Amino acid sequence: MSSRSSLFDKIRIKPDTVEAPAEQRCEHPGCTRPGAFRAPMGRNREGRYFHFCLEHVKAYNQSYNYFQGMSDDAVQAFQKDAITGHRPTWGMGLKKDGGERVVVDDSISDMLGLFRNGRTTAARADEARQVSAGARKALDTLGLDPGADKASVRARFKELAKRFHPDLNGGDRSREEKLRSIIDAYNYLKSAGLA
Repeated sequence: MSSRSSLFDKIRIKPDTVEAPAEQRCEHPGCTRPGAFRAPMGRNREGRYFHFCLEHVKAYNQSYNYFQGMSDDAVQAFQKDAITGHRPTWGMGLKKDGGERVVVDDSISDMLGLFRNGRTTAARADEARQVSAGARKALDTLGLDPGADKASVRARFKELAKRFHPDLNGGDRSREEKLRSIIDAYNYLKSAGLA
């Protein structure tokens, strides 16, 4: 009995012959060198290429302009549409045709407040702002309330740093520990996104 199966004799891992691709010639008029370098054909012919030799592909690339023949407004419109991958978009809660806002049924439970009319996202974020215990302690160190905004936190830090810094107080180092706690509180608020 043979250890080889007649079924496995017909399976090949590699083909015996590999067909070499035909050598592409440079497409520049009068050039006979190999066209080893691809160059895009241009707008509305995406995915199609010319084949040039190195010398002619360099010359082609120097003069290539995808937006050639387009007005400035058309270029700006193209760039704006490129942000979304040239796909249509519309605002949340709006009809596709730009019509009136879709009415949301008030009986729907809106735990996150996503469908409140007339409320901006920033207003909802400020309303829902919960300050952690660490942030509350850091704000208390700076003498601020939990509702303080970033500008007031920065202004208060600068004021306190000037007040307690030894260089601005004739070299008095007695308040250095207080300055350290102010810097630590500010750094904490900064890392928490509150400063």
